[in-house]
Amino acid sequence: MKITESALPQGQGNMPLESIITNKHEKVIYHYDEATGLKAIVAIHNTILGPGLGGARIWDYTQEEHALVDALRLSKGMTYKSAVAGLDLGGAKAVIIGDVNKLKNEAYLRKYGQFVESLHGSYITAPDVNTTMYDMVHIAKETKYIVGLPAVYQGSGDPSILTAYGTYMGIKAVAQKAYGSDSLAGKKIGIQGVGKVGAMLVDYLSKEGASIYITDILPGRLAAIAKEYNVQVVQDAEAFYELDMDIYAPCALGATINDQTIAKLKCQAIAGAANNQLADEHKHGRMLLEKGMIYAPDFLVNAGGVINVHTEFYGNYNAELAHQQVENIYTTCLTILQQSAQDNIPTQEAAIRLAEQRIQSVRNARLA
Repeated sequence: MKITESALPQGQGNMPLESIITNKHEKVIYHYDEATGLKAIVAIHNTILGPGLGGARIWDYTQEEHALVDALRLSKGMTYKSAVAGLDLGGAKAVIIGDVNKLKNEAYLRKYGQFVESLHGSYITAPDVNTTMYDMVHIAKETKYIVGLPAVYQGSGDPSILTAYGTYMGIKAVAQKAYGSDSLAGKKIGIQGVGKVGAMLVDYLSKEGASIYITDILPGRLAAIAKEYNVQVVQDAEAFYELDMDIYAPCALGATINDQTIAKLKCQAIAGAANNQLADEHKHGRMLLEKGMIYAPDFLVNAGGVINVHTEFYGNYNAELAHQQVENIYTTCLTILQQSAQDNIPTQEAAIRLAEQRIQSVRNARLA
């Protein structure tokens, strides 16, 4: 096993290292295992409130630099997510580089578990893109620093259930702010990405009588949803941004809110489950504010999953308590939207302020 702190891929220049310093990450660890082909990066952003918790994402990155940038952005988002949700957790993330269909097997997952164990609890792993609660069973054979196990293993089960519910709460909150009512009946809502979270979100919105548009890179997902629900399928991903919709719900990968898409979007509000939705959180948050679009910060809206596993990590899992905590996303979102309007600042900035105030207060208490 080879572990190097803050190591960088050769030939990538100084940009990644500068990003680590600028964003005040505590630690970045690279890991490579020749036998299994495992290549992983764990970025630990902040552990003032507790150990860094974040999912393990497997993705076939074209460049290692892209994997590092993803790990840095996602781990920072996890810090804010846990802080705003009032959890005793810090922020971290693991990205595993490779083709999930070729590499993922028991040995591969167990080797990753050994890597997590070697970090001695500074990082707690969990399911994410291309990893499931059943993968966690193999990983748990090698480490105790893990959450998101199936219920039969005394775990919290599928975190996407409460991630979808929290996203639903966020959508209702932006509707309340934009339209004076949180009823979604008749509202035209576009869901980009109908994986587990997106599909469950369709169910919530359908029950409220919303008019739902869906798009996804996998035609099979679209067909399955369209067979079960009354939705309108949009095959052209680029045309999706130009739809006449009330609320845009990005639920796939990040950076879908950028120069090009903001110019196309006609919606009044944005709330979705995807991580890092703003390509540039400062520039594009300001652009949305100036355009009069109400944006619910992603790390607030998609916190349902981490809220769900929080009780698993700190004791016996309590499904009722987790559900109640996820409902608080609605109130917190309205508070942040109000603060944004009052101070004329982007909602992302208002949410980050709230998170950093809590982190700083705990830091000060410890210093005292």
